[in-house]
Amino acid sequence: MPILKTKYKAPGIFKNAHIASIYAATLRKVAYSFHTADRIELSDGDFLDLERGFYSPKNDKIIILLHGLAGNANRPYMLGMAKQFQDQGWDVASLNFRSCSGEMNRLYRSYHGGATEDLQAVIKFIQQENQYKKIALIGFSLGGNLLLKYLGEQAHIPSEIKSAVAISTPCDLAASLKELNRTRNFIYSKRFLKNLKKELELRQTHFPQKITKEEITQCNSLLAIDEVYTSKAHGFRDAADYYKKCSCIGFLSNITTPTLLLNAKNDSFLSAHSYPEEIAKKSKFLYLETPKHGGHVGYIQHNKAYYHEERALAFIEELKQA
Repeated sequence: MPILKTKYKAPGIFKNAHIASIYAATLRKVAYSFHTADRIELSDGDFLDLERGFYSPKNDKIIILLHGLAGNANRPYMLGMAKQFQDQGWDVASLNFRSCSGEMNRLYRSYHGGATEDLQAVIKFIQQENQYKKIALIGFSLGGNLLLKYLGEQAHIPSEIKSAVAISTPCDLAASLKELNRTRNFIYSKRFLKNLKKELELRQTHFPQKITKEEITQCNSLLAIDEVYTSKAHGFRDAADYYKKCSCIGFLSNITTPTLLLNAKNDSFLSAHSYPEEIAKKSKFLYLETPKHGGHVGYIQHNKAYYHEERALAFIEELKQA
């Protein structure tokens, strides 16, 4: 598909990527809350928690939302997107990845950027419940990578999945980690590291034979955590093996579901591989939109809805006859 022209124009100080990213992540207030929660029991003995808006057995369309690294279903960007779609008559399901709902999961493993089996379990659960005719998927950041990998794997994708949107997505995990480790991103990498180490410390108390306090203390970077925990806990040889096998860049050309990839050019988390123009030009299904501004999930507008929320709804609704 041709590269899409964007209509987004960042207002005033929000042309600055850091201001936009930080404001959207920490200061934005969204007048929305989920109504119910479902616990999905998984075949490996673990569980996933799913937040739900008001929904009706008679509705035939649902949006499934996937959050980013160290996030959860109730982050402002998740609530904003949920409100946008529910206001337009969609049922909404917002996934908490393993250990992200406020209760630690049962197994030593948790979640990672390529754990598409968990997304499959969620879709199966939802379809058994209500047999939706139309399912749309939206992923943010690491959740966007997982979403795109899922679609590109072309395995067990139900015909009811009609469209998808990935926002602020690192398509090459290793390359984006290098960007995140740059000095300009110190405040973000430090925050991620602090949160992930806190999670690991809790996990260590439940699985002391798997990882030691000393190993956690010595983790001074996100790469170190992926070496010590993420890769080993999820069956990868090392961090490099995890990045290679789970980066969605290797799956994009296989996507056969209409999909929008929305990545701002000034997103300091992203590498050049996160703007796959040549792949998009050759694809019949991958649409690429790269606004000049927007930071990392910071597409702020003067009205209450953010641009990426309006854009996701418009893209998905345009395909409603598909």
